[in-house]
This record gives sequence, C-alpha cells and structure tokens, in this order.
Amino acid sequence: MSFYDEYKRKLRTAAEAVKVVKNGDWVDYGLACSIPYTCDMELAKRKEELRDIKVRAMYSMRPIQIVEQDPKRETFTYNVWQMSGLDRKYHDRGLCSYIPGVYRYKPLYYRRYLTVDVAMVTVSPMDKDGYFSFSYINSSQKAICDKAKIVIVEINENMRRVFGGVDDKIHISEVDYIVEGPNVVIDEIPPITPNEVDKKIAENIMDYIVDGANIQLGIGGMPNVIGQLIAQSDLKDLGMYTEMTCDGYVDMAEAGKLTNKYNRVGGGDGVWAVAMGSRKLLDWVAENPAARSYPVNFVNSPKVMSENDNLTCILNCISIDLLSQFSSESSGLRQISGTGGQIDFAEGAFESNGGKCFIALSSTREDKDGNLISRIVPMLKPGEIVSTPRSIAFYTATEYGVVNLGGLSTWERAEAIINLAHPKFRDDFVREAEKMNIWRKTERING
Repeated sequence: MSFYDEYKRKLRTAAEAVKVVKNGDWVDYGLACSIPYTCDMELAKRKEELRDIKVRAMYSMRPIQIVEQDPKRETFTYNVWQMSGLDRKYHDRGLCSYIPGVYRYKPLYYRRYLTVDVAMVTVSPMDKDGYFSFSYINSSQKAICDKAKIVIVEINENMRRVFGGVDDKIHISEVDYIVEGPNVVIDEIPPITPNEVDKKIAENIMDYIVDGANIQLGIGGMPNVIGQLIAQSDLKDLGMYTEMTCDGYVDMAEAGKLTNKYNRVGGGDGVWAVAMGSRKLLDWVAENPAARSYPVNFVNSPKVMSENDNLTCILNCISIDLLSQFSSESSGLRQISGTGGQIDFAEGAFESNGGKCFIALSSTREDKDGNLISRIVPMLKPGEIVSTPRSIAFYTATEYGVVNLGGLSTWERAEAIINLAHPKFRDDFVREAEKMNIWRKTERING
C-alpha cells in the first residue's frame, strides 16, 4: 500500500475522528498552534453524551471550545502545562487547572507516568516519505503521540515543515486517523515594544556577552532588545541555542552575527524547541537548515546545553525577594504562567564553560492607580511560587545594574539585591533585612 493510499484509508472528518473518545479518557491537545481547533470544536459538541473527559494542553492561543461550551466543567476538565493570557483568564474563572513540572522532564512525564488515551495534534501536510512535520512545535509532541493509544493528526497547510534534529515528525504508520482542517492562519505573537527600562537592562547585560557565545532568549520586550543590540554590535560568531525562538534571532541572523560556529550541540546549526513569534520569525524558521528543532528533554537538558561554551541565557521573572528567591509564574496564589525552562537554563549555563544565566526584571511597576510598586520585595507573598530557588540563583539584572549572587552569603545577597532596587525603596529594604537577620551594617548601598 502506498503512503497516499494509507492516507485515504485513515482520512476522517473531525466529527468522525473524535468519536474514539470515550468516558473517562485522557486526551492531549499539544501546544499553541499545534492545538487541533477543529477536533476540539467537534469534541465539545459531544458534551451531553460524554462524562469525565480530561484534556491536557499548553499555551492556548485561541478559545478552547471544550472550555467555552462547558462553563461548569460538567464534562471536560482542562489542564495546562504553561499558561497563555487566555489560559490565565480560564484559570481565574476556575475553568483551567495548572500542571506543575520541570519543562525538560515533560516528555519523560509522558513516557514514564502519564496516560494518554487519545492524542490530537495539528501537523503539516504529509511529505512524499509519509511523514508529518510537527512544524513550529516540537517540545514533547513525539512523546505524547508515542504514549497515546490512538493518534489523530489534524492537517494545517500553514504549519510549514521545519528541519529537525530528532522527534520533529511522525510517520503515517504511527497515525490512526487524519483530519484535514480548515488551514487556519497561524497566530502570531508580535514583538513587544520595549520601553526605556527594558533597553537599559539590555544594555547592562550586553557588557557580559562575548564573541562565540551561544544565546538563549525568551519572549518579551527586553530579550528582543538584546537581539537588536547584538545585531548592531561588534559581536561575532554567535549561536542560537534556545527553548523558544523570538524575533531577536532573525535580527541577529540578518546582521550576520548568527553563524553557530561554536554551537557544538547543533553541529553548526541553531537549536530550538518551540517557534512562536511574528510572521517574519515563522517564515525564517520554516525549512531553514540552519535552525533545527529538538524536543525539550534534549534542548533543556543542562548536561546537553553545557557542552556549548559561553552559553548565555536571558530570562525574565515577576519578582525577587531579599532571600534571592525568584518568582516567575505566580502572584501569591494566582497562577500567571508556568515554571518553563528557567531552572533548566540556570543550571545549564552554570555548567557551561564561560556560561552565564541572567534573570532580569524591571525594579518597579505601576499599579492601576499609577502608584510605583517595587518588584523587589523583602519576602515573596504567601503562596507565591518559587520558580528559581536561591541555591541556583546567579546573575540578576535590573535597570540599576547586574550582580552575581553565586556563592554569596545571605547578607551579601541582600546587599546586592537592594542595590538593584529603585532608590525610593532601598532604606526600607535595609530595615527589613535587619529584621530578617540577613544584614551586616555596611556603607555599600548605592544612593
């Protein structure tokens, strides 16, 4: 039987395909643009005939119909590994549950522990060899499909093929049903316009980046500024080694800075796990042999990434306390995003020869009334999640400078962190540090 004949034999409408879901099943949807919106819509229509259906996904970018059509969670229980803005709204309304975890372990959670009765993921059209590319989303797609009892792929012609290193595709022989979707346009995440504080933080970090460094950037205004500054700098022979791509890499590539000359892991090619960004970025990644996708258990492995010298990671956080605990995913008990790969890259950069991991934040924010609120606090709020513990806290950056917390005592850390705070709050923080018994009287606090 030819691949084309097998394709026709397995082809179903979305309504026909989701009939395989039965009471009590665990269903997996994938991540972002790989979420199968047509199958999701048809599964939601079965609300009255099903019960106790649990669905896992990650970072939804469009309304999830099993949530929208079941506002009392009578049939469907929606769970996410990482929250988008939409997921956060669902969570605030009690319509979404968060799954804690270390991102690099996500494929292993599936292979070792989790049940997947039905996997539904959006993929590229089949190639001549019978393969469907996972396109912009590698992450843990292959592990999910390998564990699933039934695999449904939803075709979207806008999910373009990418070059991969491993686990970047699935063969038709591993697929049970094929659904031809409506080919919706892939949602973009436009670059966030950086403010002056973002630019200052980026400038502070730039002083630490060296020729030949392998760069990890995340999403946000400040990481994209780093990419822009690198593109305009005298730096050369940089590499892309990142969990998630961003537009800053395109800027670096177009400026001739991104040669991957010293990217040992990628063998001279860029390495990434998830591509989310503007149309410009998605077009750049597609069928680009110099940018190859890998699963997160590979990309985010500290052991693997540390094979690259001068691994330089720029990450974000929500707040940091005087104990040097970083919160990057919640405000008190309110879940905002997820742990992501922050721990992974903090450890991996430390193990890398010449590596540095920067966790950056603006020192303040404004509340809805325009009041200045410090993002550096004496102690995190009760219930606030520590995304990066103080035991692996290293470089920290605000618009007031960069400090390295590695190997410092509690009083040295308190002093260093206070110097990163807005001057308005520093005297109060000194008093709080004294109460917390993490202060040694010095005159080293900057004015």
